[in-house]
Amino acid sequence: MDTDSKAAFAPRAPRAWPTEDCSRIPNWIYSDPDHYQAELDRIFYGPFWTFVGLECEVPNHGDWKQAVVGERAVILTRARDGQVHVVLNSCAHRGAQICNKAFGHDKELMCPYHQWTFDLNGDLLGVPFRRGVKGKGGYPSDFDPRKHPLRKLRVECVNGAVFASFDERTLPMKDYLGDELYKRLTRVFDGRGLRLLGHQRQRIKGNWKLYPENMKDSYHATLLHVFLISFGLYRIDQKGELLQDSRTLAHNVVSSRANSSETKEAREMRSLKADFQLNDMRIVTPVQEYDDDVTIQNVTMFPGLTVQQQQNLLQCRNVIPRGPNEFELSWTYFGYADDTEEMTQRRLRLANLTGAAGLISVDDTEVFEFSGAGMRPNADRDCVVELAGRSPEPPREFGDMVSEGPIRGFYDFYRRIMFND
Repeated sequence: MDTDSKAAFAPRAPRAWPTEDCSRIPNWIYSDPDHYQAELDRIFYGPFWTFVGLECEVPNHGDWKQAVVGERAVILTRARDGQVHVVLNSCAHRGAQICNKAFGHDKELMCPYHQWTFDLNGDLLGVPFRRGVKGKGGYPSDFDPRKHPLRKLRVECVNGAVFASFDERTLPMKDYLGDELYKRLTRVFDGRGLRLLGHQRQRIKGNWKLYPENMKDSYHATLLHVFLISFGLYRIDQKGELLQDSRTLAHNVVSSRANSSETKEAREMRSLKADFQLNDMRIVTPVQEYDDDVTIQNVTMFPGLTVQQQQNLLQCRNVIPRGPNEFELSWTYFGYADDTEEMTQRRLRLANLTGAAGLISVDDTEVFEFSGAGMRPNADRDCVVELAGRSPEPPREFGDMVSEGPIRGFYDFYRRIMFND
C-alpha cells in the first residue's frame, strides 16, 4: 500500500472537527462519554436557559413540580410571596433528593433522610437536634442556617413559561433570543393565562443533539412524515420561513403557511394513499386562531427546547440528556385560560399528531434510533450537511425551505462553546 493510501485509511486524531465550516459534523460528538460530560458542564450548567415548566403547573402557594436541568433534578415551586422559584433537588446537608414525585403540595420541603426543612424558596428553616439532646452533641454554636440553603437557580418567566439556569451570567431572555426570536416566542406566550392540558415523556436511544437538529430540519418533514403530506398539513413547497438569531445562529424559527391550492410539486410527493381518510377527520381539520396565516411555527431555543404551534396544537418539547447515547423527551401540552371547551377539545384531538405514539412524531423516534445505531460504531465518520450550501445561515429568500442552514448554525455556535478553550 502506498503512502497516500495509508494516510487515507489512518484513523483521524480524536476531538478534531473535520472542516473549517460546519458542513461536516463528526460522528464521535454523538457518543464520546468525555465529550458528553463537557457538554453538561459548558452548556446545561453554563450560561444558557433550560425550560422547566409552566407557571400554571404550580398555580397555588405550596405547589411544586420536579424538573431536570442537564442531568440534575430541580424543583419548581410556588412560594408564599406568589413567585416561582427553582432550587436544586439535593439537600444542603448530605445531598439526598428531597422530592421524589413528579408533582406535590407542601408547606415546606423536608429532606427524608435527616429532616432538614426548607421553605419553598430554598432557605433553611429547621435542623433537628440543632442544640443536641440534654446539652450533648448538636451543631457548633456558630452554625448559621442562612448559610445552608438549597442551591438556587436563576429564573426568568416569559408570560407563563419558566426558564432556569445554574449560571448567573445567563443573559435576560430577550437578549438571549434577540428581538425577532423573542417576538416569535411571545406570539405563542402572548400574555394570556395558560391552561395545562397534559404531559408525555419518552426515552429515545440516541444522542440529545439529534432532537434540536431535527426540529431545525425542514428537509426531512416532507420525505419522512407521509401523514403530513397525505393531509396537506405540511409540504416543503409551502410558503415558509427559516429565521435565525443573527448573533449566535443557534436559536431559530421554522414556520410555514398552507397553500391555497395544490402545486405540481405537491402532486409529485409521495402520500400514503390518494384517497386516504381517517375515521375522525377532526384531527386534521384545525381552524385559524392567530391574526397571521402561519399554520406551523417551531421556535427552537438553544440548547434543547422547541415551542411548537401546529395549527391549534400548542406544546413545549424539552430535551433531557440521559448519557451520550440516550435522551428523554418531555412534552407539555397547553392552551389558553380563556379557551372555549370546543377549542380545548380541538387541541386535545390534535395532540394525537405528536408525543410518544403520535401519528407524526413516531416517525422521528424511529429515525433517531436508526441514527444512534449508525453513528455509535462509526465514530470515525462524518455527517454531510450541505443542503443549500455550506454557510451557517439559510437562504434569505422567503419561502426557500430546502436548506440545512439552521443545523449548520446550531453547530457553528456549539463549536464555539465546546472547542474554543
